[in-house]
Amino acid sequence: MQVAEAVGRALVAAGAGQVFGVVGSGNFHATNAMVDAGARFVAARHEGGAATMADAYARISGAVTVVSVHQGCGLTNALTGIGEAAKSRTPLVVLAAEATEHRSNFHVDQRALAEAVGARSHRVTSAAEAVAEASAAVHRAARERRTVVLNLPLDIQALDVPDAERALAAVVPPTPRSAAEPADEDIAALVEILAHAERPVFVAGRGARGPGCRQALEALAERCGALLATSAVARGLFRGNLWSLDVAGGFSSPLAAELIRGADVIVAQGCSLTMWTTRHGALIGPETTLVQVDDDPAAIGAHRPVHLGITGDVRLTAEKTHIALRDDGAPVHRPFDHRPLGYRTPETADALAARLSWRDIPYEDTGTRDRIDPRTLSIALDDILPAQRVIGVDSGNFMGYPTMYLSVPDEQGLCFTQAFQSIGLGLATTIGAALARPDRLAVAALGDGGALMSAVELDTVRRLGLPMVIVVYNDDAYGAEVHHFGPDGFPLGTVEFPPTDIAAVARGYGFEAVTVRTRADLKPVRDWVAGPRTAPLLVDAKVVRERGSWWLEEAFRGH
Repeated sequence: MQVAEAVGRALVAAGAGQVFGVVGSGNFHATNAMVDAGARFVAARHEGGAATMADAYARISGAVTVVSVHQGCGLTNALTGIGEAAKSRTPLVVLAAEATEHRSNFHVDQRALAEAVGARSHRVTSAAEAVAEASAAVHRAARERRTVVLNLPLDIQALDVPDAERALAAVVPPTPRSAAEPADEDIAALVEILAHAERPVFVAGRGARGPGCRQALEALAERCGALLATSAVARGLFRGNLWSLDVAGGFSSPLAAELIRGADVIVAQGCSLTMWTTRHGALIGPETTLVQVDDDPAAIGAHRPVHLGITGDVRLTAEKTHIALRDDGAPVHRPFDHRPLGYRTPETADALAARLSWRDIPYEDTGTRDRIDPRTLSIALDDILPAQRVIGVDSGNFMGYPTMYLSVPDEQGLCFTQAFQSIGLGLATTIGAALARPDRLAVAALGDGGALMSAVELDTVRRLGLPMVIVVYNDDAYGAEVHHFGPDGFPLGTVEFPPTDIAAVARGYGFEAVTVRTRADLKPVRDWVAGPRTAPLLVDAKVVRERGSWWLEEAFRGH
């Protein structure tokens, strides 16, 4: 057995059963070996799309996923998607053929490229070690929650692997990560803080999306009277909870922002407290005690100083803290069975019921005969589309509208690939999420810039037969730049474009498509939802473009 086949088989034996990629001469045999070993392969039309599909699939499924690319240019084409995955700590293996001969036109320093975007670099160094090295890449991706680039040199691929079957028989999938135990003294410190908190708020992030986390956090929050919020990537975690504030950060509703700012204690539960989650720190009051719980000690205080950092699993930390608060000997200054408790007052409950959601906030509809208000569009789509959905969102001025106006059923309802904030990832994100959750309707929310940048993957949607809805918030511009520089009088010719009939482009790929200028134009969307959904649907929504979105204004104020 040659190295290329052995590596492909080893990756599957180690537990990587889903592969995305674009196949060239350098990764042909290894990719076919993965398929022969039982992996599912999805051919993308561009390596950047393949990397982002794999990233999204891994985020939603929780399984280590593989991207397979050609040497040199195949890897460079995929780098933006790899960078997004690496920044998000997605467990991903990038199988990259490698030209080690410097005279080859495909030669680049692939190790340096991987490390430059935050990925870890491995290399298959010999025929004798090929199986072990491939298995180690999967294990590291799973154990460390890292994106690993596994370089497979061309001059090694055709070598014979000694005793390959025995080596492959020894490959096993990685064992599940053990939950990090918080230190007793840290639990005691958190108990002391919560016992004296008058207005506590929990902000849960990606690290709180695991089994049992919601229940543990809700129980602890009820015990100490805390309100519950999430970062954007964990949106939906507390859906249905009467004390949920939805998303903390630039997407927060005015009421949510007001209540978070008023907290005397904020506990970040598996949340990295980036500038976006905290509105550049504006959501953290000057007297607020800030606590961060994370199972990675390097994450504690990485984005802003905290008063207490706890290295520990979110669920375990919440459960241990809850037990300690029930203990009669807990250092409390008031009885924990007193009601109302903390932030959970009748006044807060009334406010949350009346005006938490962006849908509840009155607005002046700025739509015209030719362009629809993005709020009106998003509210209408929320009513039309099935509740069981998984949403992928591209980056841009428009992105707050689908993120906050389209509801999600739970923490797996939104795949938010925004760590790199690159436009053009939303469509591939939604393809990966759709394959991970085939039981839900996949909804891609794109700007026109990102839609046209990634239009080649419309072919992938149609070829896979995905019953997907793609909504393009089309303002014929790179809206973020228009609204950033336009008010200061800068020329905008480089970021504005002539109108494009994106619906016609989609029809060319085999989609059903509709152009929407007013709410009345959405009837074909209702008809499509009613069935039979034999082809994917693209909605080319011509949205108003006179002003920037609220979240963009908040972001600009932070600079």
